[in-house]
Amino acid sequence: MNARATGAGLLTTAALVLLGALPADAAESLPPAPTPEQAASAPGTLETLSRFFARDGAVARSAAAPRVEGRSVPVRILSPDFVAGKPGVPVARVEFRASRAVSSDGRKASLWTVEQPGGWQVVNIATGDDEIRYAELGGGGLVFREPQIDAWYVQKGAKVLPLDEDAVRAVGRNGTSLAAYRDRVVRAYGDKLPGSAYARKGAAGGYGEPRAAEPAAAPVAAPGRGSGDGPAVTVASTTAGVGAGLALLLLMSAAAIRRRRATTREP
Repeated sequence: MNARATGAGLLTTAALVLLGALPADAAESLPPAPTPEQAASAPGTLETLSRFFARDGAVARSAAAPRVEGRSVPVRILSPDFVAGKPGVPVARVEFRASRAVSSDGRKASLWTVEQPGGWQVVNIATGDDEIRYAELGGGGLVFREPQIDAWYVQKGAKVLPLDEDAVRAVGRNGTSLAAYRDRVVRAYGDKLPGSAYARKGAAGGYGEPRAAEPAAAPVAAPGRGSGDGPAVTVASTTAGVGAGLALLLLMSAAAIRRRRATTREP
């Protein structure tokens, strides 16, 4: 399944730079390719990965020797249409694809690619390989993330099962029914959908289309997953056009997203 590439679903490089340690100018210089795998393994991407893995001095840039392992996986985010109760919609929708990159010292990163008019393009590099690892743990089910609480689940039929401790706290170790999960997210986010007063205020964490951000006056630390283990990055000037699911993921507070550090919790 392809990441959505029309209207509000078209993701901007500028917005996704916020989550990782990929400088905006480096991201914009990565050319599109016919497939996510080709975009992830392109020479320019590998060079950018070398800088990414060398940013904290753990390995020399010349010795990073990054490689991309396996195929990309679709990354699904809790759908606002599901929260709104629209009949027949899936619990989550694909927002991008992710590929696992590995450094010579064994550290891992996730390459995020989206489909642009000219092909697939890498738009973010994030520490760790949560996206791919949870897709593998899902065992063929529909794996998705509830970004507000940094929880990963797998839907198998009419059951929603937890894949990490955040999800266990939300639905219990044995999971819950799809109907009960919908009731939970409606209670939590039903008043934060597009068009709501919450969304119109532009409050972080809602489903509303984000307002354009002002250009950053100085570098800021990327919240969550990139925080604390990499250099500050400059947030680019706008998040306009980001899909509602990823807008939620990008704009909520750092405390809420709590992205994994290099030492990722095991589910």
